[in-house]
Amino acid sequence: MSAAQPNPRSAYIHVPFCRHRCGYCNFTLVAGRDDLISDYLRAIEVELSWLQTPREVDTLFFGGGTPTHLPLADLEKLLVFARRWFPLAIGGELSMEANPVDLRDEKLSLLAEYGVNRISLGGQSFDAQKLALLERDHDAGALARAVQASRRYVRSVSLDLIFGTPGESLSGWQQDLIAALELRPQHVSTYGLTFERGTNYWSRLLSGELSRLDEEVERAMYALAIDTLTGAGYHHYEVSNFAQSGHRCRHNEAYWAGESYYAAGPGAARYVEGRREMNHRSTTTYLKRVLAGESPVAESETLSPEDRARELLVFGLRRIAGIERDPFAARTGYSVDDLVGPQLSDMVAHGLMIDDGRRVALSREGLFVSDAIWPRFLRR
Repeated sequence: MSAAQPNPRSAYIHVPFCRHRCGYCNFTLVAGRDDLISDYLRAIEVELSWLQTPREVDTLFFGGGTPTHLPLADLEKLLVFARRWFPLAIGGELSMEANPVDLRDEKLSLLAEYGVNRISLGGQSFDAQKLALLERDHDAGALARAVQASRRYVRSVSLDLIFGTPGESLSGWQQDLIAALELRPQHVSTYGLTFERGTNYWSRLLSGELSRLDEEVERAMYALAIDTLTGAGYHHYEVSNFAQSGHRCRHNEAYWAGESYYAAGPGAARYVEGRREMNHRSTTTYLKRVLAGESPVAESETLSPEDRARELLVFGLRRIAGIERDPFAARTGYSVDDLVGPQLSDMVAHGLMIDDGRRVALSREGLFVSDAIWPRFLRR
């Protein structure tokens, strides 16, 4: 594999601010610390200036946290900085994660003015009891209004939904899917609830206050999502993602294709010139370092050619289309069989993978256990 790396065509900006931290959330964020916003904007401007020259990109993604939590003037400053250093190519995708209660016309108008053409809404559910359990700060009406309002300003609206919450029924999840389809977002992402160490949910799980849903019920919920959304005309293009024609998330597709990308902000991860770096997850540490002119990088590594090939294999197999053997070997210098021949044969024998000699992909059965497959493919 050639050592030469193409210039990144994607960039990610992390905005760590939220009104509050939901009990299941393990993302890099600070809640109730709006006093840090001005320092954050200064730090982002400094970190981006280290690029020295603007870098044109095809996709620019603002994630969080909750980017739309920023007050209007501060959000505009962030957009100005980011667009200055990451000018968007013609036809590019500019995505913004958003909380439903933030999306009033004034803020949506600002986003559209600065070129945002894709909004990703953290809706999670339309059920009042489930929203309360998830500690969300919106109701079904606010979510519906946010989807409808966003459609007036941007080309693509994506809606995130969570299934597998404690006590949830299959019929309740079906109602969430029906409610989502009635709004016709261009993109839907569905995620099974996970209990992450360090979260409030993890503590409640250990204390017995919360319990995991039965695995077979979760499996049935995922299957229902696949069948319901594909039946409504959405293309299932990645394990958790469904899109109408022409509305896939191009930014995430760059990740799954193993392409390089820039990133800035606390906890932000970048992959540039074959090197992966991650900024410090503590927002206050990130601010202190950057504003002192010091590097915010907390982790850094350059993968060996084999480890990089294994990573590209797993990224590619997250996509429903899977990977084609010959292009993969030409890109990495390793054949699929060099890396995971015995494991792949075992997966095919158990009906979890499809291998026709040209293309390798997850089977429908494999979709249900994909998270258990990846460690076997990453391990030497």
